[in-house]
Amino acid sequence: MTRRIHVIGIGAGDPDYVTAQAVAALNDTQVFFVMDKGDAKDELVALRRLICDRFIREPGYRFVTLTDPPRDRVAPDSPTYRKVVADWHAARARVWASAIESELGPDGVGGFLAWGDPSLYDSTLRILEAVAREVDFSYDVIPGVTAIQALTARHRIPLNDVGEPVLITTGRQLRERGLSGSAVVMLDADCAFRHCPPDTRIWWGAYLGTPDEMLVAGTVADVGDQIAQMRTAARERHGWIMDTYLLRPADRT
Repeated sequence: MTRRIHVIGIGAGDPDYVTAQAVAALNDTQVFFVMDKGDAKDELVALRRLICDRFIREPGYRFVTLTDPPRDRVAPDSPTYRKVVADWHAARARVWASAIESELGPDGVGGFLAWGDPSLYDSTLRILEAVAREVDFSYDVIPGVTAIQALTARHRIPLNDVGEPVLITTGRQLRERGLSGSAVVMLDADCAFRHCPPDTRIWWGAYLGTPDEMLVAGTVADVGDQIAQMRTAARERHGWIMDTYLLRPADRT
């Protein structure tokens, strides 16, 4: 017998995004591990509990809250950025390894609930790979609805132009490399879209799938400042923000 871990993508905020496969994995899990990231992100833990309450048919499961190790804050373009992230992941791996060993029996089933999809800008899989070198367990991955899927659905637009690729990138990469075609931008705290030509089309969304969802579409010239102001106000109000956007050059609209 060996421990098993489910990495379950729970979608971009709406409990209705949870798939039938995810529901089956939820009902197979005895212990859910969640990271405590402070009061500002209590809403994210609350949503995870709401999803479990809604979809798990039998009581008996439990949540184990893990304290997130401190992370040095350096700019993504800093020479030390990758090392800082690697050190943080290693610290997380030690916390997870200890919890899995102490909270799961030899044949126990644990779960990590990943916002959106575990494959997209999420560190869960990388950290579990490190943990698996120290602790004996197997794991599987349940895909989830991404913020990208939610964004295009809510704006009622296709992700790509006919026969054209789409880049998935970050705000830092957008600033450094510019825009050459359709691009989805994530992890952008500085509204890098404002560096794009003013006639660039933008479809923006924040808190997708939640009651606090916000959507804006237009050109960078027309709505760029509005998005930046809304983003700042929302972050001050909630203490956190998750947003993403699709950009398309004017000649591709």
